[in-house]
Amino acid sequence: MSILIAEDDAVSRRVLERMLTNWGYAVESASDGEIAWEQIRANGPFSMIVLDWMMPGMSGVELCRRVRDEPLSIQPHIILVTSKSQDEDIIAGLDAGANDYVTKPFQQAELRARVRAGLRIIELQMSLAQRVAELEEALAHVKTLQGILPICMYCHKIRTDDESWQRIEQYISAHSEATFSHSLCPECLAEHYPEVANQGDTNKMDPQD
Repeated sequence: MSILIAEDDAVSRRVLERMLTNWGYAVESASDGEIAWEQIRANGPFSMIVLDWMMPGMSGVELCRRVRDEPLSIQPHIILVTSKSQDEDIIAGLDAGANDYVTKPFQQAELRARVRAGLRIIELQMSLAQRVAELEEALAHVKTLQGILPICMYCHKIRTDDESWQRIEQYISAHSEATFSHSLCPECLAEHYPEVANQGDTNKMDPQD
């Protein structure tokens, strides 16, 4: 999983880099919000973004909003690192698009737990996206017959949209995934091939004849 760190304090940034790298994640870092935004657009998508709230130029909250406005197939999980602990500040960060937050100074164990929780959410999102793609692919191959079909009461041909008439098997094959093979029901066998029907062996007729 790839993680982007956006932190303007060099010491805090190196600490975060070391911790996340030791936990087995691929890490990139940025020293402010503007640089982070450029990396997201150039090197993304990142699975997770860990960003400081207070940064020069573009704040972490503004960066959250920009990321959420991007038309990404899978949005990154955003953890906001902040010294703000008032309820209204936390609500503002979550409203801007952050998924979670950690207040400074944070404990290593707490950050690791929140990263793991984010990873589980990312895995669920990816699994759901894969299932949606599989369903869309399956639906693309499905053709459904709908509505009223005009059919001749004698020969059972179907009238098409261009007012021509097709045999029923030709029409269904053209409008669905069904295929046909031909055989004989007992009544037709008796009518058209009585010599075979009288012998009681319907297998003598080739279904494809």
